[in-house]
Amino acid sequence: MKAKYTLILLVGITLSAFGQSSKLKTADKKYDTFSYIDAIEIYEKVAEKGYKSADLFQKLGNAYYFNGELDKAAKWYGDLFALNQEVDPEYYFRYAQALKSQEKYDKANEYMELFNQKTNDNRGKLFAQNKDYVANIDAVSGKYTMDKTEINSEFYDYGPSFLGDQIVFTSSRSEGNSSSRIHDWTNQNFTDLFVATIDNNGKLGGVENFSKEINTKFNESSPIFTKDGKTMYFTRNNYNNGKKGKSDDKVSILEKIYKAELINNEWTNITELPFCNDNYKTAHPALSPDEKTMYFASDMPGSYGMSDLYKVTIDSNGNFGTPENLGTTINTEGRETFPFIDADNTLFFASDGHPGLGGLDVFESKLENKQYSKPQNIGKPINSSKDDFGYTNKEKLGFFTSNREGGTGYDDIYTFTICTHTLSGLIKDIDNQQILPNSKVVLFDENMTKISETTSSDKGYYEFKLDCNKKYFIRASKEEYETAEKTFNPATTSGKSELDIALKRNIIPIEKGTDLAKVLNISIIYFDLDKWNIRPDAAEDLEKIIAVMKQYPTMVVDIRSHTDCRQTHQYNELLSDRRAKSTLEFMVKNGIERNRLTAKGYGETQLLNNCADGVNCSEEEHQKNRRSEFIIIKM
Repeated sequence: MKAKYTLILLVGITLSAFGQSSKLKTADKKYDTFSYIDAIEIYEKVAEKGYKSADLFQKLGNAYYFNGELDKAAKWYGDLFALNQEVDPEYYFRYAQALKSQEKYDKANEYMELFNQKTNDNRGKLFAQNKDYVANIDAVSGKYTMDKTEINSEFYDYGPSFLGDQIVFTSSRSEGNSSSRIHDWTNQNFTDLFVATIDNNGKLGGVENFSKEINTKFNESSPIFTKDGKTMYFTRNNYNNGKKGKSDDKVSILEKIYKAELINNEWTNITELPFCNDNYKTAHPALSPDEKTMYFASDMPGSYGMSDLYKVTIDSNGNFGTPENLGTTINTEGRETFPFIDADNTLFFASDGHPGLGGLDVFESKLENKQYSKPQNIGKPINSSKDDFGYTNKEKLGFFTSNREGGTGYDDIYTFTICTHTLSGLIKDIDNQQILPNSKVVLFDENMTKISETTSSDKGYYEFKLDCNKKYFIRASKEEYETAEKTFNPATTSGKSELDIALKRNIIPIEKGTDLAKVLNISIIYFDLDKWNIRPDAAEDLEKIIAVMKQYPTMVVDIRSHTDCRQTHQYNELLSDRRAKSTLEFMVKNGIERNRLTAKGYGETQLLNNCADGVNCSEEEHQKNRRSEFIIIKM
């Protein structure tokens, strides 16, 4: 009898295993054709029965990950790592991203650390170089004020673009859609382009289907328009003029960029752009302000990651050049997508490869000497722990897309305003109040990083555009005048402020042996306790020395740093020497040739009074010994 029961049990287990195997094969077919919603339903039923495997947990995690549901992906990636099996290093990155979507940054950082150890991937290196990324993002937050819009549906709404006093955006909503076909990947309608009006207060309304000529039974998305409104570029699946193109695998209908022209109030002459191809994606076009360059996202051969940003020239006849990858300063092995170029040629784009708060974050990169600078995360509230992308602006009004908590649907369109502040003033002579034209005026951030530089006008006027909620330093200098610096505390609202800067005429007895510190009334170059980095207040005094040396280009100066007696002789000599050499490096960095400077620390060996070891002295007496000297040794 026992043998009979055992046989029944084994048959049951076999049938059960066969059933699970059959379900997994069905799910795998769904997964391989990107039918993620259907695949998830089957995979999760199998997992609920207690079935465990690395392949199952990877595919479940991926299905949620690629559908933008990173918080749900986190559960299955967690189960994957709980198996303690070797997995591809990419899963360390994906799990870290999924954990960020739950704001579990400490645990996410642990997996990014492991990812960096296991790969030579630029995403890992960027993390290693910026482990304080959350604090750094908090520090730059506050420039934007955001709000919900009234046009969102329970479906996908994303990728808005300005067209006059309207926006055109992408949506998978059923109402007004040109087709009732359901997308296997999302289980929603294929996306169409819709249009909404913008009222005088920046509010959106009056949503309608954009164009029956543009919208088809396949996906359309991310439109842009030329300034005259007569030409548009947009993304669509590989489908045009009733013909469907497929990649070499005969499965994928990849995205391409198309052009259309407005003739007699209808969009026509729809053509595929010449650099598109059946075997790779091209999507999300953007135009430079002069409309001579297009930016877009693609995974074409030569890309570094899943999606890179490219640019391509457009000549006066509308012909396109050869696409050029924006390089590793911008692109990573992850996703860089949804580019936008503002009126100042600043590039905005979404990325999950650069350190961010989770999912896609929006970054900006400024055009400097025809090259884009290191991207900076634009901070909260635009960026969140979820996917944030599709940034666009026009003057102070803008829109972006996010799937953050509290939205109406899967992706929602939000509006934002940019808080900017204008700071202006006059540069004057402190004694007679005469204006000082052609004065150099430099703007620094709170870390004394140079942001901008200008020259006062013939009426002594200067002006800077500032971000709100940030502290700034403004430094003015002019030949024959002492350099002066003022602080501008954060402005919390858009508006204007005035800040005049007065300079004192610099009449200095210059000769060999002169201590410039005494002449310029600089008694101490201040350093933080036990440190030797140049503080902002020390930088202001050093600028005075630098200005004099620039005025006398053959002058050579010996930098001498002294301490009081309150530490050991060895410690004081080492500290003062580091401070002297740090001062030298600062002056070299700010325009003084290295061969015009020498530097040495003397510790407590040249006290100006009797405050030596064991002598009871006041703080004021000790302070006389803590001094910096700038001795002219050659003219």
